Amino acid sequence: MTNEKTNPLPYRAAAEAGLPDMSEPVITPDDVARGTELLRRYKDGKRALEARIIADEQWYRLRHWQYLRDRRREQGADVVEPTSAWLFNAIVSKHADAMDSFPEAVILPRSEQDEPDAKALSAIVPAVLEKTHFEQVWSDAWWYKLKHGCAAYGVFWDSAGSGGLGDVAVRQLDLLNLFWEPGITDIQASRNLFVCALVDNDDIAAAWPEARPGSCGVELAQYLYDDAVDTSSKSIVVDWYYKKPDEAGRTLLHYCKFCNGVVLYASENDPALADRGFYDHGKYPFVFDTLFVEEDSPAGFGYIDVMKDTQTAIDEMNAAMDENVKLSAKARYIIQDGAGSNEKELADFGKDIVHAAGRVTDETLRPLQTAGLAGNLITYRDARVAELKEISGNRDVSQGGTTSGLTAASAIAALQEAGSKLSRDMLKSAYRAFAKECYFIIDLMRQFYDESRVYRITGDSGQPEYVQFSGAMLQPQPV
Repeated sequence: MTNEKTNPLPYRAAAEAGLPDMSEPVITPDDVARGTELLRRYKDGKRALEARIIADEQWYRLRHWQYLRDRRREQGADVVEPTSAWLFNAIVSKHADAMDSFPEAVILPRSEQDEPDAKALSAIVPAVLEKTHFEQVWSDAWWYKLKHGCAAYGVFWDSAGSGGLGDVAVRQLDLLNLFWEPGITDIQASRNLFVCALVDNDDIAAAWPEARPGSCGVELAQYLYDDAVDTSSKSIVVDWYYKKPDEAGRTLLHYCKFCNGVVLYASENDPALADRGFYDHGKYPFVFDTLFVEEDSPAGFGYIDVMKDTQTAIDEMNAAMDENVKLSAKARYIIQDGAGSNEKELADFGKDIVHAAGRVTDETLRPLQTAGLAGNLITYRDARVAELKEISGNRDVSQGGTTSGLTAASAIAALQEAGSKLSRDMLKSAYRAFAKECYFIIDLMRQFYDESRVYRITGDSGQPEYVQFSGAMLQPQPV
């Protein structure tokens, strides 16, 4: 969720800034109605993605049997439903690799004159990231990326941050609440971008007295929650980002927040931003870090989509094997009609004596034998487990295990290094996304750090130093 929900104005109000008020708003309820219709179209374009994300979450929770149950289960039969965590283990292993490779911002100068500022930024940007709890954001984004195929970061200006002075905020966003133009692969190429959130009606009324809480005609997709989630007292608040060229040909980023047809804030209605745009960098403040790329979507797909067919085969074989073991361990009999055996006593294993009215022979009462598991069936199941490890790149050597007979330390280290190449490839894409986030952070510092701030950093000698920094240091300098 963007910070503008509670802090819609990145600048001071027009009256406080001494700017003229705009008597005729540029963004009207008619524009909001057009934006709402665009939002519906964008949502229709990603219904398949939303269904897949919700299903992937169930797979991650090991609750995927609801997608595997057959008619026997629907009819109430007792069916064994084992859930092996091979898929879950692969995701956990990849997440551990990501946390072991947490990035650090290093700002390089473009010229010799930039070296002091670049050195200062290399210490200040990590401090900004620490204040916004970026390690937790990185962790949450990687869980989401591995499960669903894409991590979405938002880099915003939080006017309430740093005790009201304002500061940069980096957030991880849920793709279920993000809506873009269908068919694009680069999020910056979308004509519009919407971020939706369910907000309590009381909070809406407190923040925007002119608001009209209610339905905007769009229902957000929801996960299959364990808790009973009541949304009757909540309304959808929409953050609408769009790009618009100005008279000079520059592309400006504008922003409108609305709820149920009512404009809560619009940058085009703000005299301070109407000719400047919401953010000076002119881009959507979002970065998509895609795991496995698709040609028709910026979201891609994740490890669950790759592994769930093999995981399905493993769990179905485990179910059949477990059922076979249960049948083999349980005594069952074929009784001839009219044999006179007491069936209740026969089925009660606590009875030492079973009565029979007539003569008991092999013809009237016979044990029902269940064939045991053949060794080749277990071997085949183990081969499917090895297949899942192979396609996920989560082989034993990646987790510190070794194959039989391998004992040399150098050989083990070489296999572990080779086995981690998939993780290194994923991390490179994550580092590229992190670089984009750092550029956004620097752009926001250039725009909003209009007052000098003091940062406590670690100097070259290892001792703490205090550095003053302001956005003026990032402004273009005359040659």
